[in-house]
Amino acid sequence: MPTSKRTTTRKTHASSRKRTRRTTKSRKKGSLSWAERSFGHGYKRVVWIGAIIAAVVYGFVFYKYTVAPYALRWRALYGEVDYPVGYSIHGLDVSHHQGTIDWESVARAKVAGESIEFVIIKATEGKSLFDQNFNENFYQAGQYGLIRGAYHFFSPSVSGDVQAHYYMQQVHLEDGDLPPVLDIEQQGGLTSAQLRKEALEWLQLLEKKYGTPPIIYTGLNFKIAHLNTKEFDRYPFWIAHYYAKEVGYKGKWKFWQHTDLGRVEGISTAVDLNIYNGSMYDLRKLTIGHDEAPQETE
Repeated sequence: MPTSKRTTTRKTHASSRKRTRRTTKSRKKGSLSWAERSFGHGYKRVVWIGAIIAAVVYGFVFYKYTVAPYALRWRALYGEVDYPVGYSIHGLDVSHHQGTIDWESVARAKVAGESIEFVIIKATEGKSLFDQNFNENFYQAGQYGLIRGAYHFFSPSVSGDVQAHYYMQQVHLEDGDLPPVLDIEQQGGLTSAQLRKEALEWLQLLEKKYGTPPIIYTGLNFKIAHLNTKEFDRYPFWIAHYYAKEVGYKGKWKFWQHTDLGRVEGISTAVDLNIYNGSMYDLRKLTIGHDEAPQETE
């Protein structure tokens, strides 16, 4: 009788283990994920392919918007400026920050293998600041045959009317010079609408004096944020957008300031380099004294 009890017990344990194994197998089948049920054994491959695609896209975006601009800047710092491709009309803009300039050397200098054709020179700022080197720079640029312009740095704390009259008192442009240039890159305490109103007052007064629309200089982001309304469409734009293969603005523009780290014979410091978006013929038509407007380019 004791032997019979042990045999019965062993059978019971064995039967229990079989039921447990069957239950475990049943649970494993039921625990398959949606991906496993949908794609079978290939689901891991799908996950890996998706991860690789995401990594490639992220790497491209990171390089384009983070690495590439800084790479271009570092190259420029070491004298390897990348010049925009497809443009042949090059120019500079200068102020007292460039110190004493050897204009004879500048007139002989080459940028991307091309002669320097134009220079835009700081003249005034706000209601009372006059660039100490303006008169000499403006005179010498004209003496060496460069198309020259004079810019005013706009102060949002002073009315457009006051700033326009100050510019007109200090600057006397001639036929063959570029139209007056308004450098506007600070909002100050003004709303966008207030800023546009004061800027337009300056622009309209100078256009009335010289008979041609002034040029507006501004940064890419500032243009989009504050000066992208239709009343500014008739003015030639000079866009600042550094360390890029192409200007980021998709509207109409005439000048592109593409670096602040240029090196030019005759100037001992770094200098802003610019290109004109058009032909030499168009650039000359843009100047004061020409009745025919240059062709619009984008």
